[in-house]
Amino acid sequence: MASGEPKAKKQKLSEEEKTEYPSKKTSAKLSPNSLFGMGNPLLDISAVVDKDFLDKYTLKPNDQILAEDKHKALFEELVKKFKVEYHAGGATQNSIKIAQWMIQEPHNVGTFFGCIGKDKFGGILKQKSEEAHIDARYYEQDEEPTGTCAACITGDNRSLVANLAAANCYKKDKHLDLEENWKLVEKAKVYYIAGFFLTVSLESILKVAKNASENNKLFCLNLSAPFICQFFKDNLMQVMPYVDVLFGNETEAVEFAEAQDFETKDIKEIAKKAQALPKDNTKRQRIVVFTQGKDDTVMAMSDKIETFPVLKIDPKDIVDTNGAGDAFVGGFLSELVQEKPLDQCVKAAHYAANVIIRRAGCTFPEKPDFNCPSA
Repeated sequence: MASGEPKAKKQKLSEEEKTEYPSKKTSAKLSPNSLFGMGNPLLDISAVVDKDFLDKYTLKPNDQILAEDKHKALFEELVKKFKVEYHAGGATQNSIKIAQWMIQEPHNVGTFFGCIGKDKFGGILKQKSEEAHIDARYYEQDEEPTGTCAACITGDNRSLVANLAAANCYKKDKHLDLEENWKLVEKAKVYYIAGFFLTVSLESILKVAKNASENNKLFCLNLSAPFICQFFKDNLMQVMPYVDVLFGNETEAVEFAEAQDFETKDIKEIAKKAQALPKDNTKRQRIVVFTQGKDDTVMAMSDKIETFPVLKIDPKDIVDTNGAGDAFVGGFLSELVQEKPLDQCVKAAHYAANVIIRRAGCTFPEKPDFNCPSA
């Protein structure tokens, strides 16, 4: 069933872009900065803590919250009191990191822009992004500290406390518009931004999205959270005409449908309607990809709906589902940037998500064990 869709894609593209897309049996040669991401960089700080620590900061064992004033001391105390691990985090940066891990060579296929502080945590974040072999070009400012996300682990539970801080301070004119940075944007052929960034710098997203559309490159966006679909609907719909690939999960899809008056809660119908929304670059039809946890992934493309079963996993092997969505997108992008067929993109996405949910945080083994057939 899945084979029909990539063929449709290949046929459509070969008519208009014969020189740009190779045959299915080859994959595009990758060069550094082929994949571009922009979003909220956070330094993930994870540690096993005790119940007293959770109680002190009124945290629930399994929860995700934004930091309030009462949590300000939490981050320093976590570092002083417990054995911590640091990872480069934030939704978009996670996906770029996973895509690079799936690709392996060459390094720095993924570029990432976002804002950090000139501080200790910013320094660690730079080091961690280097270790992940992504080309992170941060906008550094000293008004706000580097964004952090504390993962307080108790048993099988993780309580996440995110402090966006500097991530909220990204400035188009101070970073994206600079000639050396814009050159990196122009080098890319696939762009990905999580919906969370719609709350930070709509003008930056629009500049990148319009450029992608004008140059017939692929611009990908994630709905990211129900509150984005609901409270940032206007920003989201300003970007939607430029979106070639739209990602989301079933909860976000239903919220999006409600905000758009689609009058349906059927995921396939929502995918169809989202796919049919007005589009600036008519050379490419929009692709809509909605995940549904352990249920089939739904993809709308070329007036068709495809479903793809996820990889089976024993519930006792699931350690942490928090990074599953970011990993799914990262796996998908790793094949998309190599111009692989769409069913291969989904297979890679399912593989990456399956690896990440078996581990704490958005972490992965040294090398992927994913064989992508070339034909």
